[in-house]
Amino acid sequence: MSNAHTTTCLSVPEMVHRFVEQFTALWWEIDSRNPPLGPTYTPEEQSSREAHLKQFQSTVNAEAKHAPRTRSERQATQERILAAFRAFARVALGFDEGHMDALLERGLPQVGTQFAQTARRFDPTIPGSDIFQAMRNVWSMNCLQLMLGLPIELTPAVFAYSMLYPYTDNYLDDPAVSEETKQAFNHRFGRRLAGEDVSPLDAQEEKMYKLVSMIEDQFERSHYPQVFDSLLTIHRAQIKSVYLMRRHASPYEVDVLGISLEKGGTSVLADGYLVAGSLTEAQAAYMFGWGAFLQIGDDLQDVERDAEDGLLTVFSQTAGRWPLDGVTDRALHFGQRAVKGLDCFDAPTAEPVKQLTRRSTFRLLIEAAGVAGQFYTKDYLRKLASHSPFRFSFLKERRKQMAGQSASIMALVEAFAKLDDAESPPPFPLP
Repeated sequence: MSNAHTTTCLSVPEMVHRFVEQFTALWWEIDSRNPPLGPTYTPEEQSSREAHLKQFQSTVNAEAKHAPRTRSERQATQERILAAFRAFARVALGFDEGHMDALLERGLPQVGTQFAQTARRFDPTIPGSDIFQAMRNVWSMNCLQLMLGLPIELTPAVFAYSMLYPYTDNYLDDPAVSEETKQAFNHRFGRRLAGEDVSPLDAQEEKMYKLVSMIEDQFERSHYPQVFDSLLTIHRAQIKSVYLMRRHASPYEVDVLGISLEKGGTSVLADGYLVAGSLTEAQAAYMFGWGAFLQIGDDLQDVERDAEDGLLTVFSQTAGRWPLDGVTDRALHFGQRAVKGLDCFDAPTAEPVKQLTRRSTFRLLIEAAGVAGQFYTKDYLRKLASHSPFRFSFLKERRKQMAGQSASIMALVEAFAKLDDAESPPPFPLP
């Protein structure tokens, strides 16, 4: 591994190949006994945290019922929601003021509003759900900006890459679209990512090609080849992920673990290159490992739906056949090892994000396991239960309620994406 301050001489595809092998080996080499579970919480502490989560969600719902219509109303709404979030995060999640200031005072909420409005300018027909999906990636990239010592801002590359998420991922994950159609689409899009002049087949592809042009405007291809190599690596990983749709494949037909690690790892790796233009090998290794772990966490959160849809993951292949106890222990150890790479980030603005990342690692998996309790042994769930800030029964109920509350969230997203004559122009020219 190179020095943390030395840019790697390996190409991005070479690094990705090495990382897939490295983290696959790590997965199997882990001694999965005695997994790290983080702090414990008493029933009284869990009850207090649950009350604060309810209060925060009530605030969001109340604000959605009276969605703001002007810039001043949006600012007031944002301030009330942020105040409620501060109270919730301080008590329920254990954030201190330094953590919250690092994110909120440096412009994260403002970038969210700026992104929503820019997305609506770019595509007036884009639904609020797609804006919200893309916005979460914008905030992830903002956190990487802090870790790399860069200001939080909405750059053309941050905007364009985040917008590509709903345009590509939802299409490729749609089981109603044939594999042949997806392959043809992937071939055309791959040629455009490689810099070829490709004519779009429809309005959707035209939007995607414009987004690639925005990245090219910020990062000239000959000066930043790794930016575009990283886009091609996540594109290739997405192509491979089509194999995960083979419902009846045996564990020996599809490299489910390797494909999952590559898809998650290359996603965050591309985030990093599109934020900074270049990375050290140590930084790239951390981003790949963290992205791989996040993919594992997402797969656990979606295990029930994936099992029903026939999407292959390390959890869905196991669920219903064997308890998920052992594979979850292995995932917990994997997360602990992945976050060790945080030590390569030494910018003054990185420390709060590093602390929050370490704190969230175990909670991500533990809470997902609690919601998917039917796939675990009772003894295992009892072991995990005291390490969750919230009772598992509460999490299950809130998850059901959140499905019904999605309309409130979308109403707020739409309100913040709404444009009027008083709004500021976008932070960069749009194609």
